[in-house]
This record gives sequence, structure tokens and C-alpha cells, in this order.
Amino acid sequence: MKAEKQRRIAKASASENWFTEASNSSGLWNFRMSRALLPKHVSAVIKCQKDPLKALEMFNSVNKEDGFKHTLLTYKCMIEKLGVHGEFEDMERVLSEMRMNIDNSLLEGVYIGAMRNYGRKGKVEEAVNVFQRMEFYNCEPSVQSYNAIMNVLVEYGYFDQAHKVYMGMRDNGIAPDVYTYTIRIKSFCKTRRPHVALRLLNNMPSQGCKFNAVAYCTVISGFYEENYRIEAYELFGDMLGQGICPSVTTFNKLIHTLSKKGDVQESEKLLNKVLKRGVSPNVFTFNIFIQGLCKNGSLSGAVKMLDGFMMEGLTPDVVTYNTLIFGLCKNFKVEEAECYMSKMVNNGFRPDAFTYNSIIDGYCKLGMIQKADKILCDAIFKGFEPDEFTYCSLIKGLCQDGDIDRAVAVFDEALGKELKPNIVLYNTLVKGLSQNGLILQALQLMNEMSKNGCSPNIWTYNLVINGLCKMGYVSDASKVVSDAIARGYLPDIFTFNTLIDGYCKQLNLNGAVEVINSMWSHGVTPDVITYNTVLNGLCKAAKYEDVIHTFQAMMEKGCVPNIISYNILVESLCKARKVNAALEMLQEIKVKGLTPDIVCFGTLLTGLCGNGDLDGAYHLFTRMKHEYNISHTTATYNIMINALCEKLNVSMAQKLFWEMGDKGSAPDCFTYRVMIDGFCKAGNTDSGYNVLLEKIEKGFIPSLVTFGRVLNCLCVNHRVHEAVGIIYLMVRKGIVPEVVYSIFEADKKEIAAPKIVVEDLLKKGHITYYAYELLYDGIRDKKLVKQTQKRFKPAIFVTELGGDIEYGDLSIMFRAFQKPTSTLKSSESLNNKVVCLPDVVHMDRLMI
Repeated sequence: MKAEKQRRIAKASASENWFTEASNSSGLWNFRMSRALLPKHVSAVIKCQKDPLKALEMFNSVNKEDGFKHTLLTYKCMIEKLGVHGEFEDMERVLSEMRMNIDNSLLEGVYIGAMRNYGRKGKVEEAVNVFQRMEFYNCEPSVQSYNAIMNVLVEYGYFDQAHKVYMGMRDNGIAPDVYTYTIRIKSFCKTRRPHVALRLLNNMPSQGCKFNAVAYCTVISGFYEENYRIEAYELFGDMLGQGICPSVTTFNKLIHTLSKKGDVQESEKLLNKVLKRGVSPNVFTFNIFIQGLCKNGSLSGAVKMLDGFMMEGLTPDVVTYNTLIFGLCKNFKVEEAECYMSKMVNNGFRPDAFTYNSIIDGYCKLGMIQKADKILCDAIFKGFEPDEFTYCSLIKGLCQDGDIDRAVAVFDEALGKELKPNIVLYNTLVKGLSQNGLILQALQLMNEMSKNGCSPNIWTYNLVINGLCKMGYVSDASKVVSDAIARGYLPDIFTFNTLIDGYCKQLNLNGAVEVINSMWSHGVTPDVITYNTVLNGLCKAAKYEDVIHTFQAMMEKGCVPNIISYNILVESLCKARKVNAALEMLQEIKVKGLTPDIVCFGTLLTGLCGNGDLDGAYHLFTRMKHEYNISHTTATYNIMINALCEKLNVSMAQKLFWEMGDKGSAPDCFTYRVMIDGFCKAGNTDSGYNVLLEKIEKGFIPSLVTFGRVLNCLCVNHRVHEAVGIIYLMVRKGIVPEVVYSIFEADKKEIAAPKIVVEDLLKKGHITYYAYELLYDGIRDKKLVKQTQKRFKPAIFVTELGGDIEYGDLSIMFRAFQKPTSTLKSSESLNNKVVCLPDVVHMDRLMI
């Protein structure tokens, strides 16, 4: 209403010829004033003028006319207009002029506006200067002025300074009001002390201040920030119980805290409560909900929310669509995001830079550069000007795709568009060059930056240093660090950690220690990543005692170890045969408030098994789930199965092997190899043979060593038919020496390939000479081979892929038989496949 009134005044001013606007030869604005021109007309035009500099020209012109004098109203409007648009030099000039013409005791409102405008632009020091100059210019600050400067200080994290201002206010005898307490409450919440903020809130009535919704919601938001969800929800109920209901704006600020955490469920609970109190959500409310849903990956929920609030009669805005599009792109659903951009256009909204950049960046991250190019071309056709974010996305995507030439071309295009040389743009290309091993080009680009008016920062140096270390040029990386220091760029923790990691990977631990000493001299404190890197390097170098000493030194320096630190310590203790000491670390980890992870247990299991304590290992294996609620993985099963097989406790190993599938941990190639080796060592030929066939059925290709073990066992037991069948299976699966592929004629290949496979196995020591003779004779026995081919033709199985018939070998079905006497009826389902066989097939007679 107020803005509409100002527009009406401005319109009336123009229609009644209070002044007319004209342009002179110099391009400045002149105004011819009528006698009826009043300060309210000038202030109305200032407020309606979008360009602050044009408004200032008019302001200066009318001041030169006879009979008109600026008042507090016109000065205040002009200062506010300049401050809002960040024209602070002109604002200060108008302030100085105002002080000479207006009674300074009346200017507090103007100073408060100036402080707030400086604060909005992050110019905290300037805002403080305005406050401090008030008394100098005979303007006594009231509680409103103190509130204004305290709010600016708290907003930008100057909490101690804000407290000093508060104490100064009390010393000057000025009583705090409800806004003072609200600002103080916000300060406590921002410093992660919501319980202190709650005490202050409860003390407000005793200080003569009534509770308000803003103060309450600030404390509630503080509780949610620190994950005190129960306390926050109860306090929200208390607020409503006292008849205090937040406005929709205050409520939106509260749920925005939850939205940033992706906690939509809690936001819905709060919304249901305020809906009963008559608070109507607006488009900003729904935008916040959509942002929260996108944050926690519930994109379908975000889409439903958009459809839902359109049904409620609310119209989505550009922010709504941009939020959803950004969420979809972040979750790699870029094509769906593109569909919503089309809907956005159909509903009368024009995509902006954020819209286009989100989709272009999404396609680039997916490696779909052509799609990104198409979107960009369409956007440019519609008037979109690519900005630094557009070019950064394209350069990053092209570098990830390995198209460095095009990335450099896009970079040159960006500079050719007269974009101001930007550190982000340069760093993106430097990173891409470094990651693709073009470290010399990255160094050259970094050296050229200053010539093009964009100085590198420490992150630029870090990218180059990281690239050099990854390529193994650690000494060169160290020289780059020295060069950065010489040029005045102070290295940060990432710089030193990268260098230490490079030295540790080369097992140059002396170099790593020198870097740590250098850190202290440059005022950088080693963090947990620094120590973990050194601990890992010492462990790899088998300096286990040094690991223990470094771990102790780390704690003495005040660096708190994390679970990775303990994992390295446990590994070192196990490798040093101090398994009992390693086990004691489990209790210390719990005492420190950490939870041992699967890596920790895997290390301890390996240590116990390596120490021959299988009973202790199995006890720990069972404790993992029952005591620590950590599920077993394929890796932990493999550790136990391998140890049991080495001790020839194959029955127990087999029990764990079958248990894996039931517990959701699928056996891998290592599991099968260990089981086959265990069965063969224990003389259980049938089980070793069956597991080999199962392994092939699962898609794993056994090693020649594994094939050799089974072949040796079969030959020792004079089961030549099965052994020959395995040789032919190897040929069919392509597990043959390279020389076989040079035999082009199919007939010769069928004859020669099995012989070559057998000779290769003997040559590499995988089968014994006894097995070789039996296999060679078996392959040459045409009657045996003919019987094999006649009696064991490939089985036929039908998949569900449109009823097509596919052919497979007998190995597909062996897994179905757990015992030699098992049978399989014709057309019985096997893993969604129908196997067509004779009515009764005995496992112990099957051959390949």
C-alpha cells in the first residue's frame, strides 16, 4: 500500500508538471521545478526511480533551484536508495551534506538505515564506524541503534564485539528491549549454545519483555541445528500453547533450518500444527519443502509437492522450478530436469542463468557433453549470455571426458567474451590439466595467470602440487611449495598434507617428517589427516614401533584420533604380533566415543588367524553382529574361510560358505578359490569339483592354479572322464593359451586346443606329470571323447527374454545338486531358467 501511494504521488507529480525531465548535451539530468513542488514529491520519485545514480542527479538538481530545500525526508530517501544499491561513496557524501543542513539529533533513523545497508553488503567495519560517529555528531544512540549494530555483528560472527556493545549499552543506562533479547538469543544459537538461549528466553518476562514468536523460533531453530529434535519440538508446542503463533515468514525461517538438513518429516509435523492455528503457507513455504525433499534425495516427493500446491491454487515461481531442477540435476536426473524446464516455459516463466547452468552442469557431470552443448546453443539463441559458471561446467566436463583441446578452446572463448579473468575459471582448467597428467601445461597456465590480470591463489598451487605428487614428482612438488612461499602465498593444511602423502607413498618418511616440522614453522597445525597419512606410511614401511610412538605423540599434541587412526594402530599391532594389545583397542575406541568399523574387525580377524588363534577369531566374528551390530561382509567371511581351509577344517569353512548366501554376502572369486583349494587339500574331490562348476556358473573365471588343483584330484582318483570334461570346458570358455587363437580352422582347433591346454598346465606347474599323462591319453582316446560328446550334449534352457531359446553347457545346472544322488526332473525351474534333461540324471555320472 505504501509503495502504491508513492507511485501515485510520483505519477501525479509528473501529470501536474511539478517538474519535467530533460536531457542536456552532456547527458546529465536537469529538472525544471514548479512552485508547487514539495519534499514528499521528490522523495516519492527517488523511491520509484530504479537507477540510484539517476535518482541522485535529480536529487542534486532540485537542490540548486531557488525556493526548494531538502528536508530530513528527502535526505533519508536518497541515503536509503544509495545504500540499498551499494553506492556507498555517494551515500557518505549525502550524509555529510545532511549533517550540515539538518539538526543531528534528528538523524538517528538515517544512521540506523546506513548501518543496516552496510551490514547487508557485508561491510561490518563501515557499519561500526557509522555507529561510533553518532555521538561525535551529537546524535545520542538509543536502544534501536544498539540493536542495529549488534544485529550486524552477530550476523557476521563477531559475537564478542556484539557482547561488548551490549555491555556498553547497559553501562550507558539504556534498557534492552525485546529485539535486544532476540539478537542475544540468536548470538547464543549461532555459537551452538541453544540451552543458554532458552534460559535467556525464559528470563525475558522478568525483564519486562513479552515473549514473541521470533525469539521462540530462533531458540527452536538453534535446538534443531544442534540435533536436539525432541527439545525443539516440545518448545514449539509450548510456544503455541501460550497463544503465540508465528507469522508465515517467521515459520518459513524455522523450517528452512530443517530443510538444509533434509528433515522434511519434522517440517511437516510443525506445518500441521500451525495450519490448525490458521497460518496459511505461501509459495516460499512450499519452495523450502521442495528444497528439503531434494536435499534428502526424495525427488518423487518434491514432484508430488509441486503438483500438490498447484492444486491448492498457489502458483509456483522461478525459485520453485529452479529448486526442483537443481535437485534433479544433482541426483543425475538431468533429462527429467530438462522436462521441467519446458513446463516452466509453458507456465509463463523464463529460465534464468541458474536454470541453464544447473542443466548444463548436470549433463557435463554425466559426460554428456553434446547434450550440454545443445542446451547452451538453445539458451544463447533465447538471449542467455554464458557466465563463468557455464564455462567452468563445460571445462570440467570436457577435462573429465579427456577432451583437453576442446576444454582449452572453451577457456579461450570465455576470455574472448571479455569475461573478467576469474580465479575459479583458471583453477578449473588447471585442475583438469593436472588430473590428465598434463602437469607442464598446468604450470604454464598458472604462470600466465598474473600476466592476464588474475593472480593465482594457494588453491591453484595446491592443484599443481597434488598433480605432481600423484605422478610421483614429489621433489618437484616441494619446489613449487617453496616458490609459492617466496611469492607470498602461505601454504595451508591441504598443501602440507598433499606433500606428506606424496613422501609417504614413496616411503620417504624422513621427507614427511621434515614437512611436518615445516608446518609448525609456518603456523599450520597438523590435523588428524596429517597424522593418519604418516601413520599409514610408517605401517607400510613395517615400522610398527614408530606407529605406536607417533600415535602417542599425536594425542600429546592435542590432535584427537579418529577411527582411521585406530585402524592403522590396530593393523600395526597385529603385524607386530601384539594381537592382545590390538584387541584391547576395541575398548579404548568405545571409551573415546567412536565405533569400530568393518575395517577394524577385518584387521583383528586377520591378526588372530595369522597368530593361529582360530577360536579367538571365530569368537570375535560372532561378537561383531551381536555386540557391535556390524554385519559380516564377503571380506570378513573370506578371512575366516581361508584360515579354516588352511587348517583343513573344511567342514566349518563349508558351513560359513553356505551361510554367506543366506546372510546376503555373495561369495567372490577369492571365496571359491579358497574353498576349492581347501576341498582338494582335504581330499574331498566331489566338493572341489562341484564348487569349481558353481564358480563358473556364477560368472567367475577360475585361475589356472584352481583348475590344476581339481584336475590333479580327479586324476588321482582315476576320474578321467570328469577331468577331460574340465579341459573341454576350459576350451569352450576360452581359458586357453594365446597360441590356440592362431589356429584358424575349426576342425583343427577342436583337436589341437585341448592338447595345448594340457601341455600349458604342465609347463606352468599347475598339474602333475601323472595327471598330464592321464589327461593326454584321455584326450587322444577317441572312444572316450566320443562317449563324452554323445552322452553329454549341451543342455537347453529357456530364458524369460521373450521366450527365446538359448543354449548353454551343463555347468549351468550343477549348482542345483547338493548331493551326488540328487535328481532333477525335466522342465524343473532353475534360477528362472527351464532345464530340459532326461527324466533322471545322476550327478556322479555327469561329465562335460
